[in-house]
Amino acid sequence: MNDDDDIRREIKNVFVRTNVLISRFYRCSRKVKLILFKTFCLCMYDVALWTYFSTTAYNKFKSAYNKCVKKMFGYMRRDSMTGVLLELSLPTFDTVIHNSRIIFANQVTMSCNSIVQWFLCIGVL
Repeated sequence: MNDDDDIRREIKNVFVRTNVLISRFYRCSRKVKLILFKTFCLCMYDVALWTYFSTTAYNKFKSAYNKCVKKMFGYMRRDSMTGVLLELSLPTFDTVIHNSRIIFANQVTMSCNSIVQWFLCIGVL
């Protein structure tokens, strides 16, 4: 059981989504690009379920996120990622992952589904 394949799939997806947004909306304002990026690139499926992954895969995903942010908004490679994220009011990669896990945990505990509750009782979720 290894989540590295899922991480590689998400890396590919974030690059594809970013490149599509860049090619289709290159004339739009920064505000519009920001909304598009938040909508299409911060939506990472199944990240809350990842538990068995290598640090290398995780760091590659983090690097891919940072590259996509800089590429989408026209920043140079040497620009500070902290400054870029602060200027754009975007969350860091670690914040995105953390928030995904917290939201998933809250949704599971609030679920009225009997199957989900059974998994919670036996300690699987």
